[in-house]
Amino acid sequence: MKEWLGATVGAVLALSAAAPADTSPTRSSGIDLKYLDTSVRPQDDFYRYVNGKWINSVQIPADRARWGSFDQLAEQALDQTHDILEELVNSHDLKDAEQIKLAELYRSFMDEGTVERLGLKPLEVEFARIDAIKSKNEIPGLIAHLNRISVTAPYGPTIHQDAKDPTTVVFDIGQGGLGMPDRDYYLLDDPKLTHARDEYVAHITRMMQWSGDKAAADDARRILELETRLAKIQWTRVENRNPIKVYNKIPLAQINSLAPGYGWKGYLADAGLPRSIDYVIVRQPTYITGFNQALRETPLSVWKIYFRWHLLSDYSPFLSKQYADEHFQYYGRTLRGIQQQEERWKRGVHVVENSMGEALGKIYVARYFPPEAKTRMDQLVRNMLAAYRADIQTLDWMGAETKQKAQQKLSKITTKIAYPATWRDYSALKVDSADPVGNVERATMFEYERNIHKLGKPVDKNEWRMTPQTVNAYYSPERNEIVFPAAILQPPFFDAKAEDAVNYGGIGAVIGHEISHGFDDQGSQYDGDGRLLEAPGWFTQADLDHFKTRTQALVEQYSAYTPIVGFHLNGQLTLGENIGDNSGMAIAYKAYQLSLEGKSAPVMDGLTGDQRFYVGWAQVWRGSTRESELLNRIKTDPHSPTDVRGSQPERNQASFYAAFDIKPGDKMYLSPDQRVTLW
Repeated sequence: MKEWLGATVGAVLALSAAAPADTSPTRSSGIDLKYLDTSVRPQDDFYRYVNGKWINSVQIPADRARWGSFDQLAEQALDQTHDILEELVNSHDLKDAEQIKLAELYRSFMDEGTVERLGLKPLEVEFARIDAIKSKNEIPGLIAHLNRISVTAPYGPTIHQDAKDPTTVVFDIGQGGLGMPDRDYYLLDDPKLTHARDEYVAHITRMMQWSGDKAAADDARRILELETRLAKIQWTRVENRNPIKVYNKIPLAQINSLAPGYGWKGYLADAGLPRSIDYVIVRQPTYITGFNQALRETPLSVWKIYFRWHLLSDYSPFLSKQYADEHFQYYGRTLRGIQQQEERWKRGVHVVENSMGEALGKIYVARYFPPEAKTRMDQLVRNMLAAYRADIQTLDWMGAETKQKAQQKLSKITTKIAYPATWRDYSALKVDSADPVGNVERATMFEYERNIHKLGKPVDKNEWRMTPQTVNAYYSPERNEIVFPAAILQPPFFDAKAEDAVNYGGIGAVIGHEISHGFDDQGSQYDGDGRLLEAPGWFTQADLDHFKTRTQALVEQYSAYTPIVGFHLNGQLTLGENIGDNSGMAIAYKAYQLSLEGKSAPVMDGLTGDQRFYVGWAQVWRGSTRESELLNRIKTDPHSPTDVRGSQPERNQASFYAAFDIKPGDKMYLSPDQRVTLW
């Protein structure tokens, strides 16, 4: 990232490269006034003050587990990509090979007659492969194949940049194999979780009966027992957040020591590992050892039932209506509370998105993304990076040596906005309009092969992990990059027609959130080149101790929330995202203030600039979630629920108290010694 030299901080932070913040009265406030609930004091419940009328009036769509700002934009992108696909399907003169594939892929899924006629036939070859196994010695090869076609297995690979060698791509083996969302669903006795287990067994029984298993009920219980054994030896999600703990470099010559007698040579060969690769990363070594013991002690017949089940389960959304509906009943209705399966066209768009997402994104960007939005977003990102640079120098908990290292890392952050510079090549993917399930399988193998071919080659720094039509953003610690797809660059996150305050509170804080991941409890363990360091990393030990003291206080703040009676948030699991929310908001506010260059912001819609900034943040997190989905997310999601994200970070910001005159006794009030500030 280009360093800003010889300029005042205020000029750098202006939204326009050559002008101060735009306070023109011709711009709107960007606030959805119709949703403000003025019967609620902002001092007592700021989130409901901003979103109360929306919460009281909007129902979650029947085919959704939650509904809010993100979901509304995602639904809009779904409609737009659907329009694209319908036009391609109905075109009679397509000449572009990639567009022809998009049309055939979508058409194949939408051909319900063919899907119903084929029934289970598309899986016959895969079932036969499992049935033909005569010895446990063949299981490593089977797992390698199941990894290729994205079927749940006890472990699987991830291909990514080596955390300790940014020039290398690594083969990373991690735990897996469960049919329910998390190990807690197997191991805890809360009634909600035991209900999910009972329904899981009933679900397996029905599906296996339909597939011809005459002992389906007994087999379902055996599958649950085996998965429970795997769950007991799995590492928790909090343990898996520790990048040092999960970085276990194992030379291939020593891998047999983790699982004596296991056929690693056959697995790695069948997985496609090049001969030039001489090591792998094993994320959870004790799990692999425990899996090997479970493999030895569990009859081959049970393993074959287990593999048949997961093949059937993972591909059932693409099979005939009976299987697709049953899959939805458990994974959609029981586990997430969704009342109605998505219409087929929506599921068809998802298939195309998952199979050829960048090809679809190329058309989406050309049609729906205005180039001027990218230009303004470029400037906003530069503003936020400049604000971080200025703020680092003022931190009272970070010493001079650590500040210097922090500035070095910040200067190396790469920014990607809207869409990739180079689009993915899908020429090797075969699509057959008469083979819907085969298309999904081939697309999955295409993606696997695309990734496996990275091994032994230079890291492609132009690659994206999200498509342009994705309503999201991310930070990659291994690449030290922040990425903002096109679809999130619109209201309420980013409104080109709105006055600056709401944009700083919306997309500005989101930008700040992503930048701050480079300095959260995980990202701070990587240097500016994406290299994972041993503690204390680029911190001095004293500064790391100060950092941990403050982040532990944040853990305790968020762990106090109980979104469902009996279920607290896991403040340790959500720590990184909570740091992102609090830090992103703090820096965005400072950037907004500096952009004013000492001038007063206009009062718009009865709200000051500072007030609109915070309202902008809270309206971004407007949303409602079904209870089953909320439970799922409490157990699995590193993000806090939307209402917590939209209300808790403000309580740690002194400027929020001044903006809304919050005093002791108000429900939003935290005493200064309880507030957590990092930036």
